[in-house]
Amino acid sequence: MSELIPPHSRRKSKYAPRKAPDTRLATSAMIASLDAEGRETIAAPFGHALAELAQTRDDIVGLSADLSKYTDLHVFAHAHPDRFYQMGMAEQVMVSAAAGLAREGFTPFATTYAVFAARRAYDFICMAIAEENLPVKICCALPGLTTGYGPSHQATEDLAIMRGMPNLTVLDPCDAIDTMQATHAIADHPGPVYMRLLRGQVPNVLGEYDYQFKLGKAQMIHDGADVLFIASGFMTMRVLDAAKALARDGISCAVLHSPTIKPLDAETITREARKGGRLVVTAENHSVTGGLGEAVAATLMRAGVHVPFRQIGLPDEFLDAGALPTLHQQYGLTVDAVCASVKDWLSQ
Repeated sequence: MSELIPPHSRRKSKYAPRKAPDTRLATSAMIASLDAEGRETIAAPFGHALAELAQTRDDIVGLSADLSKYTDLHVFAHAHPDRFYQMGMAEQVMVSAAAGLAREGFTPFATTYAVFAARRAYDFICMAIAEENLPVKICCALPGLTTGYGPSHQATEDLAIMRGMPNLTVLDPCDAIDTMQATHAIADHPGPVYMRLLRGQVPNVLGEYDYQFKLGKAQMIHDGADVLFIASGFMTMRVLDAAKALARDGISCAVLHSPTIKPLDAETITREARKGGRLVVTAENHSVTGGLGEAVAATLMRAGVHVPFRQIGLPDEFLDAGALPTLHQQYGLTVDAVCASVKDWLSQ
C-alpha cells in the first residue's frame, strides 16, 4: 500500500477525488433485508454514501476488520481502493490504526460487527480514540436482534456500553435514508462516533415523511393524542406501522424518532412528554437495560416530568438463535406485538 499524505499537507495528491463508478454495487447476496416486504429498499446505503462523500473529501479513509462485504464497506473499497485498509480479524489493531490516521489529519471510518467493537475493542476505543476526542467513526453492523446467530453475534447491549464512554456520540439510525444522511453528518462532526448499521437491502421508510437527519435531534415523524412512541433504529419503522394499525382501532399515536442516543435530545423529549394525557412508550432494538428507554426515563425524571411510561425492547438476557422473524415475534418486536402491548397498557 502506498504511503498516504495527510490532507492538510497535500498539494496535488494522487488520492484526489475521483469519479464514482457508473454502476451501483449490490450488497452480498447472503445479506437479506430486515423488513422489505411491500417497501422500497436501497442497497448498501452506508457504503454508497461513504463512497459518494469521499469523491469530494480526500481525508476520508475506510478500515475493516475482515468484514467489508458484510458491513457494506466493500462499496467504498471498490470506489477508492487506495484509501481502504483491510485489517484482518484484529479489531483492536483496526481502531488503533484509525486513531493514528486521525492524528495525521484523516477522517477514518472503521467497520466491523457491533459485538466486536463494543466487547472486544472497547478499551482501545476508549483510550486511543475517545479520550483523545479524535474524529474516528466506528460504524457497526448486526446491532441488537438483526441476526439469528445467537449471543456471539447479537449486540443487544452495545448502546449501554457505548453510552457510558465520554466524548462518544452514539447513533441508531432507522432506515436507508437515515443511514445515508447520518453518514454525511458524522463525517463533519469533530469528535468520535459510534453508529449502528443496517446492511444489505435496507428499507426506505422515512423518505415518505420529508425527513432530514439532524445530529443530536429527535424528530416528530407522526403526531397523535393517545400514545407517544419514542423510538430508534428499525423499531421506529415498526412503531410507525403499529401507529397505522392502532389508528384503525381508534388509538392515536405519535412517533418521535430519536436516532441520536447520546447526546439525547432532552429538550424535545421532555417537551413532547409534557403534552398531557399520553402514554409514553420507548421502543428499541436493544436490551431494556441501559439503552434508549432508560436514557429517556432518566431524562424525564430529572426534568420532573411524571407520565405513564413503558418500554419495548429486548430482555436482559442472552437471546436464542434462530430465524429473525421467529425471534422478533418471540421477543415482542413485531408490529402485532407492539399493538398488543399498547392496547394492554391503555386498558390498565
